[in-house]
Amino acid sequence: MTNALGFECVKVALKQDRTGFILTLSVHPDEIPEELMRDFVGARYMCALARLNNDESAIPYDNRVKKSALLCKTTMFHNWLKYIGVITDIHEESIYEPRAIEFIYETCSIESRTELNGNAKARKHFDEMVAEYERWKTEQEPF
Repeated sequence: MTNALGFECVKVALKQDRTGFILTLSVHPDEIPEELMRDFVGARYMCALARLNNDESAIPYDNRVKKSALLCKTTMFHNWLKYIGVITDIHEESIYEPRAIEFIYETCSIESRTELNGNAKARKHFDEMVAEYERWKTEQEPF
C-alpha cells in the first residue's frame, strides 16, 4: 500500500493570484487516479514532480538555492573557507554560517540566494565555486 498517487501529466499553464501560484496540469484520462477524481475540490495534497526525458527517466533538478543553504551550514565547507582565507577568526564559530553566506553573495554577485536559480551568471559562478570546493574536498584525508 502506498501513500502517493502516481500519474504522468503535462504542465499547461502557470498563473498567479493573490493567494499564490495556480499550476494547471493536463492528465490523460487513462492516467488520472480514481481517488483523485473522487476527492473534493479544495483537498490538500503533497506534490512531487520529476521532469521526464524521452526515455522516461527523470531529469535531475539542481536546486542551487537549497544547495547553497546546505553548504553554508556544513563544517567541511567552513573548513574550505578557512583554507582559502575567507574565514580567518577560527575561534568564533558563530560567524561561520553568516560569513559563508556573504562569500556566496560576493562570489556570485547576488543580493539573495534565490537568484541562484534564475540568474545565469550567478549559476555559473556558483557552479564554479562548488566545483573548486569539491576538488579540494576530494584531496582531503578521509580521517
